[in-house]
Amino acid sequence: MLNKLFKLDENNTDFKTEIIAGITTFLAMSYILGVNPGMLSATGMSLEGVFIATAIASGIACIIMGLLSNYPVGLAPGMGLNALFTYTIVLGMGLSWQAALAAVFLSSVLFLIITLVGLREAILNAIPKDLKLAIGAGIGFFLAFLGLANSGIVVASESTIVTLGILTSAPVLLAMIGIAITLILYVRKVPAAVFIGLLVTAVLGVIASLAGLAGADAVMPALPAQWVSFSLDWSVVGGFMAGFGELFKNIPSLIMILFSLLFVTFFDTTGTLIPLAKECGFEKEDGTTEGINKAFISDALGGIVGAILGSSTVTAYVESATGIGLGGRTGLTAIVTGILFLLSVFFAPTVLALFTSSVTTAALVTVGILMFVQIRDIEWDNLAIVASVFMTIIMMVLSYSISLGIAFGFVTYAIVAAATGKAKELNPLVWVLFVIFLIYLFFGL
Repeated sequence: MLNKLFKLDENNTDFKTEIIAGITTFLAMSYILGVNPGMLSATGMSLEGVFIATAIASGIACIIMGLLSNYPVGLAPGMGLNALFTYTIVLGMGLSWQAALAAVFLSSVLFLIITLVGLREAILNAIPKDLKLAIGAGIGFFLAFLGLANSGIVVASESTIVTLGILTSAPVLLAMIGIAITLILYVRKVPAAVFIGLLVTAVLGVIASLAGLAGADAVMPALPAQWVSFSLDWSVVGGFMAGFGELFKNIPSLIMILFSLLFVTFFDTTGTLIPLAKECGFEKEDGTTEGINKAFISDALGGIVGAILGSSTVTAYVESATGIGLGGRTGLTAIVTGILFLLSVFFAPTVLALFTSSVTTAALVTVGILMFVQIRDIEWDNLAIVASVFMTIIMMVLSYSISLGIAFGFVTYAIVAAATGKAKELNPLVWVLFVIFLIYLFFGL
C-alpha cells in the first residue's frame, strides 16, 4: 500500500530509508520548537501556547506536503518570518498578535491564489534578483542581531547605541559556547548540527545551574519540573479571528504588511523547494520541476494552518536536505517528520525549560550566517544595485524592522535607477511598489 501511495520503487527508495530520512529531517528542524515560542512570546502570546501551535502546525503542514505533493520536505514556522511577525508587525508597528496572525492568514491565502492561477513566474521575474538576495541576507543579519541581543552578547548603550555585554556573565558565556559548538558541528557537516548544538548547550547550562555557577539572577536552562505534559495550552488557537478589524484600520500599513509577508514567504519558499526538488531528481530535461506546483500549494496551505493554530508563517525548510541526503525521496519522509512534530507537543515543559534565549542564540546566529552567504551572488560592480543592497541590509538592522529595510531598498533602487537613465528598464511593478513604500515610510507608520 505504501509503495503504491508514495511510489517508493519508482523513486528508488524503501520504507526503512524513508523512516530514517524523516527522523533525520525532524532532528535538523526541531530547533524551531525552542526558538519560535521564545520569539513570538515577546508579543504577549503564551509561551506554551506558541509551542503547541508550532508543533501541531508543523506536523500538519509536513503531512499535507507528504500526501499532496509526495515531496520529502518538512515545514515549520520560517526563520525570518517569525522575526517579521514579532519585531516588525507587533512590536514595531504596534499591532496586536491577533492582528499579526490575521495578516499571516491573508498572506497565505494570497500565496495560495497566486500559485493556483499561475502568477508565480510573473512575480519572480518582476522583482530585481539582487534585491531578493539583499532581503534574504538582511534577514540573516537581523536574526543574528536578535540572537546576540537576546543573550546579552550585545546590549544597549546611551553613548554608542549598542555595545558589548558582560562576557563573564553566565548567560553570555553559555551563548558564546553554544555558538562555537554549533558552528564546529556545522562546518564538520554533522547531521542535525543545529539541534545537537542546542542540546549540548542546554545540558551545559543545566550543569552550570546545578553547580551554582549561573548566579542568582541569570536566566539559564534548568531541569523541568515535569518532563512530559498532556495538558495542552490552546490559548492562541483561532486568535487570528479577532485581528481582522484592527488590521484593516490602516490600509497603507496593511499593504506593506501583506507585501512583506508575501514577499519573504514567496522567495523563501521558491528558493527552498526548487533546489530540494532538483536534489531529489524531480527536475525534467526541459527545466521544469515535476510536482512543484503541488509543493507550493502544500506550502501555502501550511501557512493557513499555522495562522489558524496561532503561529507565524509556516514554510518549507532547507534543513530537509539532511533527510534527502540520506535517501529520502517521497512524501513518506515528510509524514514521518510531521508525526514526530505532533508527538513533540507532549514535551513542552522539557523544551521550554532547556531552550532559553542563551541556548537558542546559536540557532539564530547559525541561520543568520547561512542566509548571509547568498550575498555572494550580488552584482557588486553595479553601484545602483550595491546602494540598494546596502540600504536594505543596514536599515533592516538599525531600524529593527524587516519591512522598513525592504522599503528603503526598493526606494533606493528606483531612485538610483532613474538617475542612471535606466528607469524604463524596470518592471512596472517596481514603480508601483516604489509609490506604496513612499506612502508607508512617510504616512503609514
